[in-house]
Amino acid sequence: MELSIDLLKKIALNVYDVIHPILGSKEASQKAQKGAGGDISMQIDLIAENIIINTLENENVSIFLISEEIGEKYIGDKQKAIENQNILIVDPVDGSNNAVRGIPYCSVSIAYAKGKNMGDIKKAVVLDLVSKDIYWAIKGEGAYLNANKIHVSDLDLSNKSFLELNLPKKNIFKNIERIKPIIQQFHRIRILGSSALTLCQIASGNMEAFINLRESNRLVDVAAGYLILKEAGGKFFSVKGVDFDLELSIKINFPFIACNAHLQSFLKKNLLLLDFY
Repeated sequence: MELSIDLLKKIALNVYDVIHPILGSKEASQKAQKGAGGDISMQIDLIAENIIINTLENENVSIFLISEEIGEKYIGDKQKAIENQNILIVDPVDGSNNAVRGIPYCSVSIAYAKGKNMGDIKKAVVLDLVSKDIYWAIKGEGAYLNANKIHVSDLDLSNKSFLELNLPKKNIFKNIERIKPIIQQFHRIRILGSSALTLCQIASGNMEAFINLRESNRLVDVAAGYLILKEAGGKFFSVKGVDFDLELSIKINFPFIACNAHLQSFLKKNLLLLDFY
């Protein structure tokens, strides 16, 4: 049995109904244990994850769940999940630090795959936990914002291109100096705090590129945004300029580059010259 895009949207909306009212609250910010993704989980993360698990159980879904907090877990009939190669990759709250402080840039990210690698992701939903906008995609059928089809922008460096930059704190000023020739070519630089949403911003043409050089970046952060971006005509590749087809696992971490089609050659060429990693 294959999960429908409507079920993925239902899961995301169930998270929104509970999480939206507590954004910026003391309840949301209470710290819990360290999550499987490596960060300290907050109550808002655990609440959202429990909603996802409860919805899957109520829908009698058999699936292998990869989630930032719980790690990896079979839901329903383990044997059926294995036979059907059903995998759900979720970040219950992407942008948790924004969410608990009331900064309006956070999301729930849900990707569905039939197979073991990123190329096997078939459906994706990213829901903005502030605006309730839903970005979604089905492989081979395009990407959408609510009911409207979206596509990356056609802007290049001769236009007012926007870039989001995410760097590790270690050697941050050294790295900024190294990529200065790249970032100087962009009109504006942003640091927003939800990778899933930023990939959707590029997919919908509101931004042109995202350079994320943090080696700790997790698969759960980008799995849904990856498909939405690709279906919108965007590009997603490593700092070595290679397309990804990584294993679907909570253990997978990687830096990445995302952009519209016009900026792909410029970014690949200049990042290779800098010889990152």
